[in-house]
Amino acid sequence: MSVIATYQLTKVFPGGVRAVDGVDFEVNAGEIFGFLGPNGAGKTTTSKMVNTLIQPTSGTALISGFDIRKDPGEVRSRIGYVGQDVGVDEYATGRENLTLYGRFYRLGGKTIKQRVNELFELVDLIGYEDKMVSTYSGGMRKRLDIAMGLIHQPDVIFLDEPTVGLDPQTRVHVWDYIRDLAKVMGVTIFLTTHYMEEADHLADRIAIIDRGKIMAIGTPAELKQSISGDAVTLSPGAGKANESQDFISRAEAALSGQAFVIRTQVMDGGLAVYVEHGESAVPEIMRLLSSHGIEVGTISVSRPSLDDVFLKYTGRTIRAEEGTPTTYAEVQRKRSRRQ
Repeated sequence: MSVIATYQLTKVFPGGVRAVDGVDFEVNAGEIFGFLGPNGAGKTTTSKMVNTLIQPTSGTALISGFDIRKDPGEVRSRIGYVGQDVGVDEYATGRENLTLYGRFYRLGGKTIKQRVNELFELVDLIGYEDKMVSTYSGGMRKRLDIAMGLIHQPDVIFLDEPTVGLDPQTRVHVWDYIRDLAKVMGVTIFLTTHYMEEADHLADRIAIIDRGKIMAIGTPAELKQSISGDAVTLSPGAGKANESQDFISRAEAALSGQAFVIRTQVMDGGLAVYVEHGESAVPEIMRLLSSHGIEVGTISVSRPSLDDVFLKYTGRTIRAEEGTPTTYAEVQRKRSRRQ
């Protein structure tokens, strides 16, 4: 049974920028649905339309059977939203933060008290209920932020880039808490992310979005199986980045049509060559390129990953520079500037 269903959902901003272009997808009850793409792909815009924060230009979506355009109030009562920026009040305690959100949702005092106790246990913040949030670490603040989105027991919770700015160890811990949400509470999770590893580890199913369009949907295993064979990645020699286009075109011409090559895929600064057995194909690839006078700088072999899936469906990779700030301090500075 689907909890979220979109129908040709579209958003065009002033100036004709088509941020989301007729997306259709369904999210099943109780699953973690990953929305994967680089910054500017349309992830956050889609999420904000579905959770009623912005109006779509055309199309619509249903949440638990309620139309986001016709019944926004009913939709809001059934969802929780945790944005990229941590939304906690640093000058209040953790308990005060959760209690305030409970009052926003007009919950009774007894219910709020019970929910606060349950949520502090769920996100492993027992003992920190009455401490000022300013004393919390970045990971603790994010876990409290997630708890605030769950105070009213929503059917669906939207997590927009939930681990941006967290160190790798804290990120893994937050992943554990997100898994527990789906398992213990049975809540449906709509997760937007540009981290391949995050989508791979957390999501039951993944939708790849790029330039406002859904490129592929499936489980991580299904998406990887859509890539046949191993990926042999080639790039020009050091200091020859300005020659990458010539290298790619010559290498592609030399390898295309070879019996052992399944297909080739142009990528940023290099060429991905898909073959059945990568390690045994490398010597033949090098021999062919050498016979054409093509100098290879680096060569690597890998099994299909979500990076390869993204490359197949979009023709490019999610580069590190397309991500968001990677330290908590940078995220906080960005937030302060906006305020």
